[in-house]
Formats: sequence, structure tokens, C-alpha cells
Amino acid sequence: MGSKFVQFVCLVFLLVSIVKVGAQPAVFDVMNHGGVADGKTDNSKVFTDAWNQACQNNGGGVVLFPTGTYFVEPVVLYGGCKGPIGVQIEGTLLAPEELESSVDIDHWIAFQYVDNLVINGGGSLDGQGPSAWPFNDCLKNPQCKRLPTSLRLDFVTNASIDRITSINSKNVHINIFASQNITISNIKISAPGDSPNTDGIHLGSSHNIQILDSVIATGDDCISFSTGTNNVNISGVRCGPGHGISIGSLGKVDGDDVSFVDIRNCSFVGTQNGVRVKTWAPSEAGTVSHLNVENIEMDNVENPIIIDQQYCPSRSCNAEEFSKVQIKDVKFKNIWGTSSTKYVVTLKCSQTSPCQEIELTDINLNYNGLEGSGVSACSNVEVEAYGQQTPPACTEKIIM
Repeated sequence: MGSKFVQFVCLVFLLVSIVKVGAQPAVFDVMNHGGVADGKTDNSKVFTDAWNQACQNNGGGVVLFPTGTYFVEPVVLYGGCKGPIGVQIEGTLLAPEELESSVDIDHWIAFQYVDNLVINGGGSLDGQGPSAWPFNDCLKNPQCKRLPTSLRLDFVTNASIDRITSINSKNVHINIFASQNITISNIKISAPGDSPNTDGIHLGSSHNIQILDSVIATGDDCISFSTGTNNVNISGVRCGPGHGISIGSLGKVDGDDVSFVDIRNCSFVGTQNGVRVKTWAPSEAGTVSHLNVENIEMDNVENPIIIDQQYCPSRSCNAEEFSKVQIKDVKFKNIWGTSSTKYVVTLKCSQTSPCQEIELTDINLNYNGLEGSGVSACSNVEVEAYGQQTPPACTEKIIM
């Protein structure tokens, strides 16, 4: 019986090995599908054709962009694949500058309804943003046009983006919408500090997201959250320049919710904010809960810790009214470094929905400017303070 059992185990192992070998994804090199790496010839059809062949290949496939510069018009790549699917970018993909491909369109490269997707290769996405940034006037112009996100993942599951650089997006660099089980790691995002709305990574209606070991320098939020996003882990991110990591803005529609977000072991350098929660005033009802911010270094940050429930950057809101978004169970722990403004900690919560269960533990943030010592200012908030508190917690009341 023992000998027959060993033979059976060996046979099973052999069959599993054969299946695994047979399931290795094939490589679809765009150069074998008519690709031209001259930075001028449009490769969007080549990209789509190679993707479709890889997608329909039994066992999966990988679309390969070797070293070189590939001009690519906007594309949408769909799922329904017969195996895991990948895009390996070793060169540079170059976005168009023409207005017809840059204004009133929401994407440059988009993936929709894809399962088991890997995007990697060490290459770059160059969005050629300066050609479109002058058209980003939505704060002033109610008839403003959409601008394209460089990389969109819509309704994508079980995906990873690793070792990719995104340069000068026309709008958001990476947008994750209605997706789950996504890991973004070892990426670099770069745009000038004054480039408009060039958020690094934007998350909406998505779950189980990890953003790890990445460098984000941009003109807006390094990472931003919109409603319906939960179970997010952010670790090892360096942010700056930019507007920091922002939960919100929330409250535009009823039921906005962001929950179970863990931000730790990150650094912020010269940013407008560190970690910020922002809600519109006035707003519809919603919640932000179970937010943990831990082991964070601030270097010359304007607002290292901020909750702003009177967020009102444009003409369409009223800063004299109040938010209905409930913020609760938020923990800031072991936050250190320097602030470029006097107001080191700002907890400006709503009169109608005061913040609940806010904890400040081991806060050591210094301001060495001309306005004296740093201040921790609060309003409409239930705060528990533990350990070191520099500055002392909530010593100044914000007049609403």
C-alpha cells in the first residue's frame, strides 16, 4: 500500500507540474504585431490587437513593449480573458498632445472588467500633461471639459501595478474605480508642484487596496479617496510635492463612506497637507471611520494633521454652513517632524456632526517660524490625547 501511495502522489505531482507548465502565459511582443518605436507612429491599434490575442490565448498572455518610445492614442482594453493577462512596459508610452485626444475624454490607457491583471516592466507612461493643463479651469468655468487620466482601472479584480513610472499626466495619474484586490507597489509618479489636478492615485468605490513603497511628487493629492472605498493599506510612500494624502472631499451625495484605512511608515516633504480628511460645507450625510495614521514623518508641511469639515474651494459651496458627514474612530499615532505654518494640528469638525473618538498619541511636530510656537487648534471634536503632545493638544478653539 505504501509503494502504491507514493506512486500515486508522484503521478499527481507530475500532472500538476504539466498543468502549470502548460499554463505559462505567452508573450505578445508589439514589435511582432507592427509596433513602431519612433515616438511618432500611433501604436494604439497594435496595442489593442496584441492585447486581444493575449486575452484570448488559453493560459493567458503578456503584451510586451520592449525598450523604445511608443506613441499611443487613447485606448480601452477589455477583459473576459482566458487566463491571467499582463502588460510589460520596458520602454516609454507617449500620450498625444492634440486637443481632440486630450480634452473632453476621461482616459488615455484604460482597463475595464479585467481579472488577474499585471502591469509592470520598469518602463514609463508619459502623459505630456503641459499640452492640456491650460484647459484645467473647472474651479472657474462650469462648462469645463474633462481631461484624461493616464491609467484607469475600472471594474478590475486581482491586479497589480509594479515598477512603473508615470510622468506629467494631463489629469489624475492612476485612477482605480469599482475595483478590488489591487496592489500598487514600487511606482514613481512625477509632475510639477503647480500642475493642476494631477493627483497621483485616486481611489473610488474600491476595496482591498494596497499602495506600497512608492514615490509620488505631483501638483495635487498624492493619494485621494472618494466615496465607497474601504480596506486600504498605504505603507512606505514618500509624498512631495503635492497636497498630501486626502480622504475626500466627501458629502456631495448622500451616503458617502470611507472606512478601514491604514496609513503608516510614510513621509511627507514640503506638501500642503500631511494626512487630511475633508468634507464639503454644506454636505449630505456620510461617514469616515476606522482611520489609522501611524509612524509618519513630516518635513516642512503646511498642515501636518488636518480635519476640515468646512472644505469650500469653489463658488458652489457655502463655508458658513455645516457638514453632515460623521467622522469617528480616527487615530493619529507617532507623528513627528516640522510644520511650515503655526497651525500644526487642525481639527475643524462640524457643528451638526461633531467628530467622535479621535485619538492623538505621541505627536511631536514643531514650528520654528516667526509666529511663535506651534498650535493645536480644535472645534466640535471629542479628543483623547496620550503620550507626548508637541504642541499640547487642542489648546486653541477654532471660531466657526
